[in-house]
Amino acid sequence: MSLLAGFDPVALGMWVTFAVIVVALVLYTTERVSLELTSLGVICVLLVFFHFVPVRDDAGRNILDPTELLAGFANPALLTVIALLVMGEGLARTGILEAGARLFFRFGRGNAPVAIALAFLAVLVVSGFMNNTPVVVIFIPIMQALASRLGQSPSRLMMPLSFASILGGMVTLIGSSTNLLVSGMLIELGEDGFSFFQFAVPGLALALVGVIYVIFACPKILPERALLASAIAGGGRQFMAEIAVFEGSKFNGMRPTGGFFPGLKDMTVRVVIQNEESFFPPFDDSFALGEGDTIVVAATRTALTEALKGEPEQFHPELGADWQRFETEDGVQRWQVGNQILAEAMVTPASRLVGQTLVQIGFRYKYHCVVLGIQRRSQMIRARVTEIRLEPGDVLLIQGRESDIRALRGDSDILLVEWTASEMPAVHHAASTMAIFVGVIAVAALGVMPISIATLVGAGLMLATGVLNIRQATRAIDRTIVMMIAAALALGSALQATGGAEFLAGLMLAVVGEASPAVILSAFFLLVAVLANVISTKATAVLFTPIAVGIANGTGLPVEPFAVAVVFAANCSFASPIGYQTNLLVMAPGNYRFVDFVRVGTPLLIIVWVVFTFVAPWYYGLS
Repeated sequence: MSLLAGFDPVALGMWVTFAVIVVALVLYTTERVSLELTSLGVICVLLVFFHFVPVRDDAGRNILDPTELLAGFANPALLTVIALLVMGEGLARTGILEAGARLFFRFGRGNAPVAIALAFLAVLVVSGFMNNTPVVVIFIPIMQALASRLGQSPSRLMMPLSFASILGGMVTLIGSSTNLLVSGMLIELGEDGFSFFQFAVPGLALALVGVIYVIFACPKILPERALLASAIAGGGRQFMAEIAVFEGSKFNGMRPTGGFFPGLKDMTVRVVIQNEESFFPPFDDSFALGEGDTIVVAATRTALTEALKGEPEQFHPELGADWQRFETEDGVQRWQVGNQILAEAMVTPASRLVGQTLVQIGFRYKYHCVVLGIQRRSQMIRARVTEIRLEPGDVLLIQGRESDIRALRGDSDILLVEWTASEMPAVHHAASTMAIFVGVIAVAALGVMPISIATLVGAGLMLATGVLNIRQATRAIDRTIVMMIAAALALGSALQATGGAEFLAGLMLAVVGEASPAVILSAFFLLVAVLANVISTKATAVLFTPIAVGIANGTGLPVEPFAVAVVFAANCSFASPIGYQTNLLVMAPGNYRFVDFVRVGTPLLIIVWVVFTFVAPWYYGLS
C-alpha cells in the first residue's frame, strides 16, 4: 500500500515532477552543482518518490518503476552519440583532419572569408548526415588549424562552428540525437515517427538563412581572444632540430629555389652538414641535398609535429626497437612510431646535464626518449643538435612512450612541463580509419542497418584495429551527455505517466485562446526555443514532445508540424553554452564566456524563429 494512500498518487506525482523540473532548471542554469550531479539527483529523486508513491496502470503495475526510469541509459540515440564520439576521436588521432584545413585553405586560395565560408558549408552538409556532436569534435582541430593558417584567433571560428553544426542537424532525422529522441517519443505516444527526410524542406530553409548569419556576422561580432593553452604549449617559440636525409626521402636530391629549400616550409634552415662540411644559407642553385646529409633547422613545435606526420624517421637517424618498419606502395621502406607522446622539458639550474651534449649524456638510453629539438632563448645556434652543450633553462622537445614521459616527472635534472604533453598522430591508421568511418555512414544512409548498430560496430572496429585503445575511447565519451540524456528521458516518462504533459498543453491553449493555428505554432516554437537555452536541448525535446501531441489533439490540428517545431526549437540552443553539447565543446577552444553566447546567439535564435513562423505554416498548410 502507498505511504500516501489518502492522496491521488497521479496528481501528486505530476506536481512533484514539476517541482523536480523547476529545481533542475535552476541548477542547470546556475551550475552551482555540476551538470552530472544534478542529472543524477533528478534520477534518484524520481526513483525514490515513485517507489513509495507508485503510478499504477489498470493491471496494478507501477508504470514508473526503475526499469522505466533508468531506460534512458540504454536509449539507442544515446548509444549512437557515444559511438560517434569514439569514432570522432579516432579520426582526430590519425591526423586526417588537418588535411581538411589544408584543403579548405587551398580551395579558398588564401582568401580568409572564402576559406571560412567553405569550411562552415562543409560542416552544414556533414551535420545533416552525421550527429552534430561528433561533427564538432571532428572539426575543432580543423578550425584551429585553419585559424592558424589564416592568422586569426580560434575564438572567431569556434562558436560559428557549433552553430553551423546545429543548423545542419535540423535537415535530416540523423542530423541530431534530438531529432532521434523526438521521433522515438512520438512512437511511444502512439504516433508515427519521422522518416529520414521528412522535415528536410523547412529544415533546409532554416539552415540556409541561419548559416548566412553564421558566416558573415558571427566572426565580426565575436571577440578575438588568445588562448592560454597555446601560450603554455609553446606558441611561436623556435626549437633547434636536425633532419636526416636518407634514401627515399623527399629531401634526397632537392635543390634550393632562390637560395632556400621549398620543401622545408615553416622552418628556417640554419646550416646543412654535407660530407662533414658546413654550408650556410642562402644556398647556390647548384647545391643539392644528398643521402647522409644533416639539415639543422629552427622551427616551432607545430611545424615539427606536422613534419613528423610525413617522414618521422627524418628526425631519427638511428631508430630503436620502439619503431615499426613497413613498406609503402612504391616499395620504399618507411618507419612509423607507435603510440608516442610529445612533451617539453626544461633543464634545471642544478642539473647534472648542464655542460654536456645529448651524446655524452646518452639521453636516448638513459630516459628511453628522443630529443627532437632544443630551444634556447636569444641565441642563434648553427650547430648540430647532438653537439649543443646544454645550459640551464634550455627547453627540450621530447618524444617517447607515455610511460617514459611520465617517468620524467621524478627526475631532478629536467623539469617536465606537464601542460605540453600531447599524443602523436597515428598516421599509419589513417586509411583504415577512413574506411571504417565511410563504411558506417554508407551503411546507415542506405538503410542496411540502423545507425545505432552501424556506429557501435564502427567504434568496435576502431578499437579492434588499434586506431584507439580503451583508455582513449573512454576519454572521448562525455559523461555529461550520458547523465543529462538519461535524466531528461526519466523526466519525460514521469511527465507523460502523471498527465503533466496534457496539463501543460491545456494551459498553453488557454493562454493563446482563439488564435490561428499559425500563431499557436509560432508561439509554441518560441516557448520551446527559449527553454532549450536554459536546460538541455535533449531534455526540452523529450519534455515537450508529449505536450506538442497534446496541443495538436486539443486543437484538432495534425501532430506533425508541432512535432517538427519541437525538433527545430529544441535545436535552437544558440544563446547559452549549457543548452547544447556542441556549445560546451567549443567553450574552451574558443576561450568564451557565458555572455558571448547570449550576445551572438540571441539574434540567430530570433532569425530562425522568424523564418520558421513564415515557412512552417506555408509548408504544412496552416493558416
